[in-house]
Amino acid sequence: MATADPFSEPFGTLFGDQITVAHGSPTGYTYSGAAQPIADISLHPGSHALHYGSTCFEGLKAHTQLDGSVAIFRLNDHIARFRISIGLLRLPVPDTDLLRDMFMQAAVANLEHTPPQPGSLYLRPTMLGMDPNIGAAAAPSETSLLYVLTSPVGDYFAGGIRPLSLLLETKTPRTTPHFGSIKSGANYVMALGPTLDAKAAHGVDQVLFATSGDTTETGAANFFMVDDHRLITRHLDDSFLHGVTRSSIITMATDLGYTIEERSIPASEILERTGDTEMFLSGTAAIIAPIGSLISESGTSKIGDGQPGPNTLKLRQALVDVQSGAAADPHNWRTTVE
Repeated sequence: MATADPFSEPFGTLFGDQITVAHGSPTGYTYSGAAQPIADISLHPGSHALHYGSTCFEGLKAHTQLDGSVAIFRLNDHIARFRISIGLLRLPVPDTDLLRDMFMQAAVANLEHTPPQPGSLYLRPTMLGMDPNIGAAAAPSETSLLYVLTSPVGDYFAGGIRPLSLLLETKTPRTTPHFGSIKSGANYVMALGPTLDAKAAHGVDQVLFATSGDTTETGAANFFMVDDHRLITRHLDDSFLHGVTRSSIITMATDLGYTIEERSIPASEILERTGDTEMFLSGTAAIIAPIGSLISESGTSKIGDGQPGPNTLKLRQALVDVQSGAAADPHNWRTTVE
Protein backbone atom coordinates (compact mmCIF):
# COMPACT_ATOMS: atom_id res chain seq x y z
CA MET A 1 0.00 0.00 0.00
CA ALA A 2 2.87 2.39 0.78
CA THR A 3 4.16 2.87 -2.76
CA ALA A 4 4.48 6.67 -2.78
CA ASP A 5 7.54 8.55 -1.53
CA PRO A 6 7.24 9.35 2.21
CA PHE A 7 9.62 12.29 1.74
CA SER A 8 7.26 14.01 -0.70
CA GLU A 9 3.86 12.99 0.74
CA PRO A 10 2.36 14.68 3.81
CA PHE A 11 3.33 13.11 7.14
CA GLY A 12 1.02 10.24 8.12
CA THR A 13 -0.82 9.81 4.81
CA LEU A 14 0.92 6.60 3.70
CA PHE A 15 0.37 3.25 5.39
CA GLY A 16 2.00 -0.15 5.62
CA ASP A 17 0.31 -3.29 4.29
CA GLN A 18 -0.09 -5.12 7.61
CA ILE A 19 -1.74 -4.36 10.94
CA THR A 20 -1.94 -6.16 14.29
CA VAL A 21 -5.35 -6.39 15.99
CA ALA A 22 -6.62 -7.55 19.39
CA HIS A 23 -10.03 -7.48 21.10
CA GLY A 24 -10.37 -6.64 24.78
CA SER A 25 -12.93 -7.58 27.43
CA PRO A 26 -13.04 -7.66 31.25
CA THR A 27 -11.39 -11.11 31.11
CA GLY A 28 -8.46 -10.09 28.90
CA TYR A 29 -7.39 -9.64 25.29
CA THR A 30 -7.72 -11.98 22.32
CA TYR A 31 -4.89 -11.70 19.82
CA SER A 32 -4.12 -14.05 16.94
CA GLY A 33 -0.39 -13.60 17.42
CA ALA A 34 0.28 -12.39 13.90
CA ALA A 35 -0.18 -9.39 11.65
CA GLN A 36 -2.98 -9.34 9.09
CA PRO A 37 -3.64 -7.34 5.92
CA ILE A 38 -4.80 -3.79 6.62
CA ALA A 39 -8.52 -3.36 6.03
CA ASP A 40 -11.42 -1.20 7.09
CA ILE A 41 -12.81 -1.87 10.57
CA SER A 42 -16.48 -2.22 11.45
CA LEU A 43 -17.96 -0.23 14.33
CA HIS A 44 -21.45 -0.33 15.77
CA PRO A 45 -22.99 3.16 15.39
CA GLY A 46 -23.47 3.22 19.15
CA SER A 47 -19.85 2.39 20.00
CA HIS A 48 -18.69 4.10 23.18
CA ALA A 49 -15.65 5.66 21.48
CA LEU A 50 -17.83 7.47 18.94
CA HIS A 51 -20.06 9.06 21.56
CA TYR A 52 -17.99 9.47 24.71
CA GLY A 53 -14.42 9.75 23.48
CA SER A 54 -13.09 6.50 24.97
CA THR A 55 -10.19 6.32 22.57
CA CYS A 56 -6.47 6.99 22.80
CA PHE A 57 -3.33 6.28 20.83
CA GLU A 58 0.45 6.23 21.00
CA GLY A 59 3.14 7.28 18.55
CA LEU A 60 6.64 5.82 18.20
CA LYS A 61 9.17 5.24 15.43
CA ALA A 62 11.28 2.48 13.99
CA HIS A 63 14.49 3.77 12.39
CA THR A 64 16.76 2.25 9.76
CA GLN A 65 20.21 1.80 11.33
CA LEU A 66 23.59 2.40 9.72
CA ASP A 67 24.11 -1.37 9.49
CA GLY A 68 20.84 -1.85 7.60
CA SER A 69 18.84 -3.24 10.52
CA VAL A 70 15.76 -1.50 11.96
CA ALA A 71 15.30 -0.49 15.61
CA ILE A 72 12.35 0.95 17.53
CA PHE A 73 13.25 3.95 19.67
CA ARG A 74 12.24 3.78 23.35
CA LEU A 75 9.75 0.97 22.86
CA ASN A 76 9.29 0.25 26.57
CA ASP A 77 8.65 3.90 27.43
CA HIS A 78 5.97 4.24 24.77
CA ILE A 79 4.30 1.05 25.95
CA ALA A 80 4.27 2.40 29.52
CA ARG A 81 2.74 5.72 28.44
CA PHE A 82 0.11 3.98 26.30
CA ARG A 83 -0.96 1.85 29.26
CA ILE A 84 -1.31 4.99 31.39
CA SER A 85 -3.54 6.67 28.78
CA ILE A 86 -5.69 3.54 28.48
CA GLY A 87 -6.06 3.27 32.25
CA LEU A 88 -7.00 6.94 32.66
CA LEU A 89 -9.81 6.40 30.14
CA ARG A 90 -10.92 3.39 32.23
CA LEU A 91 -10.53 1.01 29.30
CA PRO A 92 -9.22 -2.56 29.72
CA VAL A 93 -5.44 -2.20 30.07
CA PRO A 94 -3.43 -4.73 28.02
CA ASP A 95 -0.43 -6.51 29.48
CA THR A 96 2.97 -5.07 28.64
CA ASP A 97 4.02 -8.31 26.92
CA LEU A 98 0.98 -8.26 24.63
CA LEU A 99 1.64 -4.67 23.61
CA ARG A 100 5.30 -5.41 23.01
CA ASP A 101 4.40 -8.37 20.77
CA MET A 102 1.85 -6.35 18.81
CA PHE A 103 4.17 -3.38 18.34
CA MET A 104 7.06 -5.58 17.27
CA GLN A 105 5.04 -7.77 14.93
CA ALA A 106 3.52 -4.72 13.24
CA ALA A 107 7.03 -3.38 12.65
CA VAL A 108 8.32 -6.73 11.37
CA ALA A 109 5.38 -7.16 8.99
CA ASN A 110 6.03 -3.71 7.49
CA LEU A 111 9.83 -3.72 7.41
CA GLU A 112 9.88 -3.25 3.65
CA HIS A 113 8.07 0.06 4.10
CA THR A 114 10.66 1.48 6.51
CA PRO A 115 12.34 4.36 4.65
CA PRO A 116 16.03 5.23 4.97
CA GLN A 117 17.18 8.03 7.25
CA PRO A 118 16.03 10.69 7.83
CA GLY A 119 12.71 8.91 7.37
CA SER A 120 11.24 6.29 9.69
CA LEU A 121 8.37 3.85 10.14
CA TYR A 122 5.85 5.53 12.43
CA LEU A 123 3.85 3.14 14.62
CA ARG A 124 0.37 4.25 15.71
CA PRO A 125 -1.15 1.91 18.33
CA THR A 126 -4.81 2.81 18.81
CA MET A 127 -7.43 1.86 21.39
CA LEU A 128 -11.22 2.21 20.95
CA GLY A 129 -13.99 1.61 23.49
CA MET A 130 -16.43 -0.72 21.72
CA ASP A 131 -19.47 -1.14 24.00
CA PRO A 132 -22.63 -0.38 21.95
CA ASN A 133 -24.24 1.85 24.56
CA ILE A 134 -25.28 5.48 24.01
CA GLY A 135 -26.46 5.76 27.61
CA ALA A 136 -23.01 5.20 29.11
CA ALA A 137 -21.75 8.76 29.49
CA ALA A 138 -20.85 8.03 33.11
CA ALA A 139 -19.68 4.44 32.62
CA PRO A 140 -16.57 3.01 30.96
CA SER A 141 -16.51 0.68 27.99
CA GLU A 142 -15.79 -2.87 29.08
CA THR A 143 -14.87 -4.03 25.58
CA SER A 144 -12.24 -2.54 23.31
CA LEU A 145 -10.49 -2.77 19.97
CA LEU A 146 -6.71 -2.47 19.92
CA TYR A 147 -4.67 -2.20 16.74
CA VAL A 148 -1.22 -1.11 15.62
CA LEU A 149 -1.06 0.80 12.35
CA THR A 150 2.18 1.79 10.60
CA SER A 151 3.07 4.73 8.36
CA PRO A 152 6.33 5.41 6.48
CA VAL A 153 7.13 9.07 7.12
CA GLY A 154 9.59 11.84 6.40
CA ASP A 155 9.63 15.26 8.08
CA TYR A 156 6.61 16.28 10.16
CA PHE A 157 6.78 19.93 9.16
CA ALA A 158 6.82 20.63 5.43
CA GLY A 159 10.16 22.06 4.39
CA GLY A 160 12.31 19.95 6.72
CA ILE A 161 14.39 21.61 9.44
CA ARG A 162 13.31 25.24 9.29
CA PRO A 163 12.55 27.92 11.88
CA LEU A 164 8.90 27.84 12.90
CA SER A 165 6.68 30.79 13.68
CA LEU A 166 4.50 30.55 16.81
CA LEU A 167 1.68 32.56 18.29
CA LEU A 168 1.99 32.98 22.06
CA GLU A 169 -1.55 32.44 23.35
CA THR A 170 -2.18 33.55 26.92
CA LYS A 171 -5.98 33.43 27.14
CA THR A 172 -7.31 30.23 25.56
CA PRO A 173 -6.41 26.98 27.36
CA ARG A 174 -4.93 24.17 25.27
CA THR A 175 -7.01 21.51 27.04
CA THR A 176 -8.64 20.76 30.39
CA PRO A 177 -6.02 20.71 33.18
CA HIS A 178 -6.59 17.11 34.33
CA PHE A 179 -6.74 15.60 30.82
CA GLY A 180 -3.69 17.06 29.13
CA SER A 181 -1.35 14.11 29.72
CA ILE A 182 -3.60 11.56 27.96
CA LYS A 183 -2.63 10.92 24.34
CA SER A 184 -6.19 11.11 23.07
CA GLY A 185 -7.83 12.75 20.08
CA ALA A 186 -10.19 14.53 22.46
CA ASN A 187 -7.12 16.19 23.96
CA TYR A 188 -5.58 17.27 20.66
CA VAL A 189 -8.79 18.51 19.08
CA MET A 190 -9.17 21.16 21.78
CA ALA A 191 -6.14 22.94 20.32
CA LEU A 192 -7.26 22.51 16.70
CA GLY A 193 -9.60 25.51 16.44
CA PRO A 194 -7.25 28.02 18.09
CA THR A 195 -4.37 26.74 15.95
CA LEU A 196 -6.32 27.03 12.70
CA ASP A 197 -7.49 30.52 13.69
CA ALA A 198 -3.91 31.55 14.44
CA LYS A 199 -2.68 30.19 11.12
CA ALA A 200 -5.39 32.07 9.25
CA ALA A 201 -4.89 35.34 11.12
CA HIS A 202 -1.10 35.37 11.52
CA GLY A 203 0.35 32.75 9.18
CA VAL A 204 2.05 30.90 12.05
CA ASP A 205 2.94 27.21 12.17
CA GLN A 206 1.73 26.51 15.70
CA VAL A 207 0.31 28.07 18.87
CA LEU A 208 2.29 28.02 22.11
CA PHE A 209 -0.26 27.90 24.92
CA ALA A 210 0.61 29.96 27.98
CA THR A 211 -2.81 30.28 29.58
CA SER A 212 -2.82 33.06 32.17
CA GLY A 213 0.89 33.40 31.48
CA ASP A 214 1.74 29.79 32.44
CA THR A 215 3.46 28.12 29.48
CA THR A 216 2.74 24.44 28.77
CA GLU A 217 3.14 23.29 25.15
CA THR A 218 1.77 23.68 21.63
CA GLY A 219 -1.10 21.54 20.39
CA ALA A 220 1.20 18.59 19.80
CA ALA A 221 4.76 19.32 20.99
CA ASN A 222 6.72 20.19 24.14
CA PHE A 223 8.53 23.54 24.44
CA PHE A 224 12.20 24.18 25.34
CA MET A 225 14.57 27.09 25.78
CA VAL A 226 18.33 26.53 25.59
CA ASP A 227 21.56 28.51 25.64
CA ASP A 228 25.17 27.42 25.86
CA HIS A 229 24.77 26.28 29.46
CA ARG A 230 21.12 25.67 30.35
CA LEU A 231 18.13 23.72 29.07
CA ILE A 232 14.78 24.99 30.37
CA THR A 233 11.39 23.30 30.02
CA ARG A 234 8.08 23.22 31.86
CA HIS A 235 7.88 20.86 34.85
CA LEU A 236 5.53 17.93 34.36
CA ASP A 237 1.95 17.88 35.59
CA ASP A 238 -1.37 16.59 34.22
CA SER A 239 -2.00 19.62 32.00
CA PHE A 240 0.19 18.55 29.06
CA LEU A 241 1.76 15.51 27.44
CA HIS A 242 4.73 13.80 29.11
CA GLY A 243 6.77 13.54 25.93
CA VAL A 244 9.15 10.62 25.43
CA THR A 245 11.22 12.82 23.14
CA ARG A 246 11.16 15.47 25.87
CA SER A 247 12.58 12.94 28.31
CA SER A 248 15.22 11.87 25.78
CA ILE A 249 16.35 15.45 25.23
CA ILE A 250 16.67 16.12 28.95
CA THR A 251 18.76 12.98 29.42
CA MET A 252 21.01 13.73 26.44
CA ALA A 253 21.43 17.37 27.45
CA THR A 254 22.50 16.21 30.91
CA ASP A 255 25.04 13.87 29.32
CA LEU A 256 26.34 16.80 27.24
CA GLY A 257 26.87 18.96 30.34
CA TYR A 258 23.85 21.28 30.23
CA THR A 259 22.19 22.35 33.46
CA ILE A 260 18.55 21.28 33.40
CA GLU A 261 15.74 23.48 34.73
CA GLU A 262 12.28 21.90 34.87
CA ARG A 263 10.04 24.63 36.23
CA SER A 264 7.25 27.07 35.49
CA ILE A 265 7.97 29.32 32.53
CA PRO A 266 6.00 32.59 32.55
CA ALA A 267 5.07 33.93 29.13
CA SER A 268 6.82 37.17 30.10
CA GLU A 269 10.12 35.31 30.54
CA ILE A 270 9.86 33.83 27.05
CA LEU A 271 9.45 37.28 25.54
CA GLU A 272 12.32 38.64 27.60
CA ARG A 273 14.68 35.89 26.38
CA THR A 274 14.00 36.02 22.64
CA GLY A 275 17.21 37.92 21.96
CA ASP A 276 19.68 35.63 23.74
CA THR A 277 18.04 32.19 24.09
CA GLU A 278 17.25 29.52 21.50
CA MET A 279 13.80 27.95 21.54
CA PHE A 280 12.47 24.75 20.00
CA LEU A 281 9.65 22.21 20.04
CA SER A 282 10.02 18.48 20.54
CA GLY A 283 7.93 15.41 19.81
CA THR A 284 8.11 11.94 18.31
CA ALA A 285 6.89 13.20 14.95
CA ALA A 286 8.82 16.49 14.82
CA ILE A 287 11.93 15.26 16.74
CA ILE A 288 13.32 18.78 17.41
CA ALA A 289 11.88 21.74 15.51
CA PRO A 290 13.56 25.17 15.96
CA ILE A 291 11.46 28.27 16.60
CA GLY A 292 12.40 31.36 14.58
CA SER A 293 9.79 33.89 15.73
CA LEU A 294 7.01 34.50 18.23
CA ILE A 295 3.92 36.62 17.76
CA SER A 296 2.37 38.07 20.91
CA GLU A 297 0.16 40.99 21.90
CA SER A 298 3.24 43.20 21.79
CA GLY A 299 4.12 42.24 18.21
CA THR A 300 6.52 39.89 16.45
CA SER A 301 9.76 38.89 18.17
CA LYS A 302 12.60 37.17 16.35
CA ILE A 303 14.30 34.33 18.28
CA GLY A 304 17.99 35.17 18.07
CA ASP A 305 18.75 35.76 14.40
CA GLY A 306 15.60 33.88 13.38
CA GLN A 307 17.52 30.78 12.28
CA PRO A 308 18.03 27.39 13.97
CA GLY A 309 20.55 27.93 16.79
CA PRO A 310 23.72 25.89 17.39
CA ASN A 311 22.53 24.33 20.64
CA THR A 312 19.23 23.32 19.09
CA LEU A 313 20.99 21.69 16.14
CA LYS A 314 23.52 20.04 18.46
CA LEU A 315 20.79 18.42 20.54
CA ARG A 316 18.84 17.39 17.46
CA GLN A 317 21.86 15.74 15.86
CA ALA A 318 22.74 13.94 19.08
CA LEU A 319 19.21 12.52 19.27
CA VAL A 320 19.10 11.54 15.58
CA ASP A 321 22.49 9.84 15.89
CA VAL A 322 21.23 7.58 18.67
CA GLN A 323 17.98 6.85 16.84
CA SER A 324 19.83 5.89 13.64
CA GLY A 325 22.60 3.85 15.23
CA ALA A 326 25.28 6.40 14.34
CA ALA A 327 26.09 6.87 18.03
CA ALA A 328 26.33 4.62 21.06
CA ASP A 329 23.16 3.78 23.00
CA PRO A 330 24.21 4.17 26.66
CA HIS A 331 20.61 4.25 27.92
CA ASN A 332 19.45 1.19 25.93
CA TRP A 333 16.81 3.08 23.99
CA ARG A 334 17.04 1.03 20.78
CA THR A 335 15.18 -2.26 20.34
CA THR A 336 16.10 -4.20 17.19
CA VAL A 337 13.14 -5.30 15.09
CA GLU A 338 13.48 -9.06 14.53
